[in-house]
Parts: sequence; structure tokens; C-alpha cells
Amino acid sequence: MLSILRDQALVTAGIVKNSIFSVNDTIVSEGMDDRRLYLIEKGRARVTGRVALADGRYIQPGLCDLGPGEIFGELSLFDVCSRSASVIALDDVEALEFDVQALEGYLDAHPAQGYIVLKDVQKILTTRLRQTDRRWEQFFAWGLKEHGIDRHL
Repeated sequence: MLSILRDQALVTAGIVKNSIFSVNDTIVSEGMDDRRLYLIEKGRARVTGRVALADGRYIQPGLCDLGPGEIFGELSLFDVCSRSASVIALDDVEALEFDVQALEGYLDAHPAQGYIVLKDVQKILTTRLRQTDRRWEQFFAWGLKEHGIDRHL
């Protein structure tokens, strides 16, 4: 999957560059306004959110870990919004870093390749949405049980 993103033509066109991040480096921060897509070549990274607690403190739960061959920042292909999560390097990470606007232009000019990339990204998004649904169901069930509401259902 996503083998097209490793095409040397993308490097030549200035659409992608190799990036290296050290352990504990923040690769992207929640709220950042950039349009970059990352494909991890080596190492692992953790996607984290920021949750406000009732007492004003914040926690950053790990949402998932990503490894070689996995992407993040894919929502920037479809939406011009700030980052919805942070990504932190768990190991030394080598990644391909794509300028999404330039990538969109390239894929528009090469629609057959664009179709394959978007089809692969759609599969990834579908898998992630299903995982989120399962986690939400588990969290909801835990909340019902924790507050004794499940006894009334």
C-alpha cells in the first residue's frame, strides 16, 4: 500500500523530503496549521490527544502507535484544518514528509496514481474509524458501569 508515495519522481519534484526525528521529538503538535503528510519508513511514533480534566489540568493519552509503512496527517489531504492530535517519536524515526498542496497537484496531473493513493488512504481511514468506534463503545460501556447506570438498562 502507498508504494506510489515512494516514487523518486516525488523527490525530484520537491513534493517529498526525508525527515529524521529523535526519540521524544514532537513531529506535529495538536493545533498546528500545516499541510504535511508523513509516511514512516523506520521507527515508531505515538499519536496523542489533549484532554482537559474538570480541575483544569490536562492529560495526553496515547491514541495509537504507528510504525513503518503507516501514515499520519492524511486528513490534510481532505481538509484545511489545524492538527487534531500530536505525534511524538517513540524511537528514532525516519519518515517521508510530503507537502500536501504539491502532492495534490501531482496527483491531479497523474489521476491514475491519484486514484490509487486515495483508495489506499480511504482504506486506512475506514480502519481507523472502525477502531475508534470500538474504543468509543468500550469507553461508553465502562462509563455506564462505573456510574451504575448499566443496572437501569
